[in-house]
Amino acid sequence: MIFVDIYQDDRGKITSFTMSGHAKFGKRGQDIVCAGASAVAIGSINAVTSLTGIKLDVEQTESGVLSCTIPEGLPAEKYEKIQLLLEGMSISLLTIELKYENHIDIIFKNRG
Repeated sequence: MIFVDIYQDDRGKITSFTMSGHAKFGKRGQDIVCAGASAVAIGSINAVTSLTGIKLDVEQTESGVLSCTIPEGLPAEKYEKIQLLLEGMSISLLTIELKYENHIDIIFKNRG
């Protein structure tokens, strides 16, 4: 199963997220759940960088763990754009979870 933890502050703003595990929906290289979730997460990180010029703190391990943290102290305009993009990511991942609930689990956590 893919596990996605999306961390939010007390205002519900996304501060970071972590994705780990394997969907095990299909064979390696043919797993549409894994491919979809990965494309959404990586695409969102790339969109943030391309559209805001902000480089997120991203770590990816050989074992497949992806973690991403929003830097602190950003200008309000850029911060809000990043929030919108990551909220879009969350909705896309939740859409995948609705269809493939036995293969991906998304949890929102408060870091406030």
